[in-house]
Amino acid sequence: MKTTATDEIGELLKRTRTIAVVGLSDSPLRPSYGVSAYMQTAGYRIIPVNPAIKGALGEKAVASLADVQEKIDIVDVFRRSEFVPEVVDEAIRLKVPAIWLQEGVVHEEAAEKARKAGIFVVMDRCILKEHRRRFS
Repeated sequence: MKTTATDEIGELLKRTRTIAVVGLSDSPLRPSYGVSAYMQTAGYRIIPVNPAIKGALGEKAVASLADVQEKIDIVDVFRRSEFVPEVVDEAIRLKVPAIWLQEGVVHEEAAEKARKAGIFVVMDRCILKEHRRRFS
């Protein structure tokens, strides 16, 4: 698929440098790990956001988005849908430009709240698949 001016996801992925991955597991068997490893090899800086791990993919984990010390371009969410509102609230406070809810993660009310706050929202889509479709 060629990227066009109307391809908002493609444009987002082009300008993104840093992805904070909420719910990133340190287990290579988990989808969050495989997807994040792919994005890392594609040149993105991955920040694991998970209070239950020390780190993943050679990066030190932080307990919450508020603990991230650098500019976040995308918050990529690998948590169950019921946890999305708290992630969105934190992203709004931090003025993050984009939130990506992975496949199977859907929360319409939280997504609408994020959009009203000026955040670009991608919901129920895999960032790896969307990246691969456009750039490989």
